[in-house]
Parts: sequence; structure tokens; C-alpha cells
Amino acid sequence: MGTSTDRTSGSGGAWTGLKHAATAYTRDISSGSAPRQRAAMVLARHVPVLGGAGGAASGAGAGRTAAQRLGGLLAGVASGGLGQALHQAGLGDLVGRDRYEVVDELVTSLAGAGGDLDAQAARDAVCDVLEEFFAEADSWEELEAAAANRNDVERLLELFLTHYIYNRVPVVAERLGSINDPEAARRADRQMRQIIEDCVAIKVQGDPWRVDWSGPPGRQIVDSALQLAYTALEELA
Repeated sequence: MGTSTDRTSGSGGAWTGLKHAATAYTRDISSGSAPRQRAAMVLARHVPVLGGAGGAASGAGAGRTAAQRLGGLLAGVASGGLGQALHQAGLGDLVGRDRYEVVDELVTSLAGAGGDLDAQAARDAVCDVLEEFFAEADSWEELEAAAANRNDVERLLELFLTHYIYNRVPVVAERLGSINDPEAARRADRQMRQIIEDCVAIKVQGDPWRVDWSGPPGRQIVDSALQLAYTALEELA
């Protein structure tokens, strides 16, 4: 739940508002309530910490790169299946392998090794998306049977950005981890993700497999989604 590494070292300025909002939200959760407006305030106040909507979007380098690569992979699966998509991505040696090997290599190929907070946020989000996409598939034959259509490409990219944006929110993982009731913490986690999901939209004109995901068209789609999402979150205040 949440990020594997939290951002808690900041102080003053925008950090003060965020920490006050996070403390109030955690207090409500611990007392048995979790008002949506409290969660929305935490999410709104984290955006200035990242430099405002523009700064948060422009600073999302690892997420942007991973989203473009994920878009290319999903579009390849939609147009010709997993085997062809892996070959197109230079990962043809994964064809025929089991879930563990395929997912492990894909995560690193799409999101890197997670060397800093932003990269780890992207890597964790890719893990979540691949887990959902492959569902219960285990063998290569089952993995290859996983199909994607236009709606799946957009939906899974939106899911990635939802998890990625959530993983970048400072303070939250540490605050939720301090709650004694695990189920209450999970409900709060789901609530915050849902608010972010409502702010995320991927807009692809035409067939996603015709988009040059590694080039300017793919970047534009992702940049637009990030900017709109962070603007919507900031306006929740």
C-alpha cells in the first residue's frame, strides 16, 4: 500500500499545509471516519510541494517515460499479441517464459531499476498494472492469451498514472502506516486512489497502435494527461 519510500523530509512553506492536512486526515481515520473532503485536501496540498501543477507534471520524468513505454507495449499487444509486442520492444527472448520471468523483465524494461523516488513510484505503478493485466495467468500460454483492445490501452494507462501520481504524494505512506486499524488504512488508501483516478484521463485520437508512443505523439498524450490530472488535483483545495 502506497509508496515503498516516502517523502517526509521537507518543512515550511507548502510542506506545512500538506502535513497539517495529512495529520487531520489521519486523525479522522483513527477516530472511525474518513471524509472524502479531507482526503481531497491532502491531495490538493501535495501539488504545491511538487512545484504546482506545472512543476509536478514537468518533473514526472520517470512516469512519463514509463507511460510511453507501457503505451507502446499495450498497443503492440492489442494489434498483434504479446509475443509480437515483446519482439517489437526488443524483448523477444522472453517469449515462452513464465509469468515471473516475463513480468520481472518487463517491469525493469518499462520503468527502470527504481533508482530514486520518482523512478520507484513509476516502477511500483508498472507492477500494479501488469498484475492486473495478466490477472491469474501463469504459464506462457496463459500470458499470451491476455488480450487488449483500444479501451484496455487507455484504461491501463489511466490506471498506471493513477498509481504513479499516488505513489509520488509525500507523507501519506508514513501517515497511513501509523494507523493501528489496517482495514481503516486500506479504506483510506482506496479513497485517495479513487479521487486521483477521477482526475486522470488518457485521450488517444484514433487507434492506439497507430500512435508513435516513443516519439512526440506519445509524449504529448502523456504530458497532457499529467498536466490535466495535477491541475484538477490542485483545484480540489
